[in-house]
Amino acid sequence: MKKKFEYKWIIAISCFLMIFTVLGFCSSGRGLYIAAVTEALGISRSAFSVNDSLRFITTAIVNLFFGSLIMRFGARKLIAAGFISLTIACILYAIGTNVFVFYIGGIFLGIGFSWTGTTMIGAIIGRWFKENRGTVMGAILAANGVGAALSIQIVSPIIYQEGNKFGYQDSYKLVALILVVVGILVVSLIRNNPKEDNLSVPQTGKKKPKGNVWPGKSFDEILKKKYFYADLFCVFVMGMVLQGISGVAAPLLRDVGLKESYVALVLSASSIALTVFKFGVGFSYDRFGIRTTSNICCITAIFIMIILTQITNSYVGMVLAMLYGIFSSLALPLETIMLPIFAGELFGEKSYDKVLGIICSVNTAGYAVGIPLANLCYDIFGTYNIALYISAGLMLVATIIKQFVITESKKERLSLEV
Repeated sequence: MKKKFEYKWIIAISCFLMIFTVLGFCSSGRGLYIAAVTEALGISRSAFSVNDSLRFITTAIVNLFFGSLIMRFGARKLIAAGFISLTIACILYAIGTNVFVFYIGGIFLGIGFSWTGTTMIGAIIGRWFKENRGTVMGAILAANGVGAALSIQIVSPIIYQEGNKFGYQDSYKLVALILVVVGILVVSLIRNNPKEDNLSVPQTGKKKPKGNVWPGKSFDEILKKKYFYADLFCVFVMGMVLQGISGVAAPLLRDVGLKESYVALVLSASSIALTVFKFGVGFSYDRFGIRTTSNICCITAIFIMIILTQITNSYVGMVLAMLYGIFSSLALPLETIMLPIFAGELFGEKSYDKVLGIICSVNTAGYAVGIPLANLCYDIFGTYNIALYISAGLMLVATIIKQFVITESKKERLSLEV
């Protein structure tokens, strides 16, 4: 008998295309615009960077209400609104001649990412896939690296047109057009829920839930659990530390004297490795579970921070820099693919969307403070090493606390399965 094609694979392809476009063209390559925009408009880089802070703060705030919004409007309408917000942001960036216009664009960008990024992917995959969620999410979120590789090749020559210091405006217009086309396609293919009751959660009783899916408790009950707040602390630290590291790695490598061309090579290796490791982390979760997978990512994060403190302008330093570039991509899934996994595995299906929104919000709040704190340490001490040692210590604490969180969650789960 011929197996019936399942629409969930169309959903997965649509999500892949969305991440490919949204993160690939609107997020990963944003560093290319900094020099072009600031030089063309005569504004400082620090003033321009407020745009990114507003983006992160907006995403954090909007994600707090993600659960309520998706229950009221559904994924499809939110995704449509997300693409519209991102398009508006690009249009504002294309026509803006004042830094405050870019700040408004940053707010729209933050709204757009809230409804087209990791949080939305986690919610959609949670509805359509009850098994192998990690592998599927890993494959979808790996689209970020592929999209970034393509977008850089497309927009870089447009931004830096010879004799045209406003080339970045043409690039933003092109990205806006791409968002409109892809947005229409994705929204036309996305469905809020499967025809069958895929939102229903396994019931307690003699039969245990299949795979990693379990009912969980109500949101009000979860709010009373100490391990929920312990997990939020861990998620905040992960966002703060990892964004801080990725934000200062390039200037650190240049500060120690490594050539620009080699720094670019390290960053390119990191992008390629990220595509591989996102899929690998998802597969690892499905195969080995949440504790092993999160510990691998956390220990790797500590490892790469120590590596960064030891890099010098030498052959050994070049090897260490490349090790950082490759293995930093094994730590970064802690702020992407692992967030939906934390929400579902640790707290269950019943309040999944609300918990996911809060977890992503707290993680994004960590983004907003990570890079400024790292740069503050540099301004005070003249080196990033102090920030790296502090970050490594915080990550170690978060890793230890995470063991408690996972253990308490398993006890909670077992009590419901009895």
